[in-house]
Parts: sequence; structure tokens; C-alpha cells
Amino acid sequence: MNTTHTADDKLLYKEETYAIVGAAMEVYNHLGKGFLEAIYQEAFALEMAARGIPFREQEVVPIYYKDRKLGHTYKPDYLVYGKIIVEIKAITTTTPVEEAQLINYLKATHLRLGLLINFGHPGRLQWIRRVL
Repeated sequence: MNTTHTADDKLLYKEETYAIVGAAMEVYNHLGKGFLEAIYQEAFALEMAARGIPFREQEVVPIYYKDRKLGHTYKPDYLVYGKIIVEIKAITTTTPVEEAQLINYLKATHLRLGLLINFGHPGRLQWIRRVL
């Protein structure tokens, strides 16, 4: 488990984060590693739905530049609880590139919390929490 936070943000959407990560852990415990990202995305959606976690897949989210809405949009893997971006990966380990991508999505959408969940890490679910 990887988390990054400061004293001010460590409690931001705490219960929602636990619910999301719990659903991801169930998927990882059941499927393990080695599947394509699309398999984990489908299973994760089923698990969140079964747990009553409100989410939208590939929801179009506006991107802003200096408080002006751009014509281009972003489609996160999931927008959960209407306020948390969740990106799914199935790679051996996440790198600063994936983390930077998540941070940029948060900046551009004006959302505060993002989770990067990696089902491909050997031996355990890898998840990273970023708060702006």
C-alpha cells in the first residue's frame, strides 16, 4: 500500500477511499495478477456495484485552463462518489509517469482526490492516493 498525504488532507474522503480500496482488494484477491487491464476494470465495476459504491465509468469530465473550460475533455477510468478519480493499471509497478498523469488529471478537473490502483504488481495490490 502506498499513500501520500499531509496532516491537512489525510482525512479527505477517508471512508470513500477505504470503500474503493476494499473493492479493489476483493478483485485482486479473487483474480490475482496477470490479466489485462480491461478484465480488472470490468471486475472492479461489478464489485463496486455489488457494494453500492456510486461510480461512473469513462464519464466525460471537463478540463480547465485558468478557470476556463477547454473544448477537450478527459475520461477517467472511474469517477467515484462524484468526486474521486480512480485510474486502473495492470503493470508490474507504477512509475512517476502514472502518478504525474493522475496529478495532472486532478489539476485539470479541479477535483481534489485521485487513486491509482495497480492490479499488476506482484504479490499485492498497489494503490496510490494523491490529494491536491
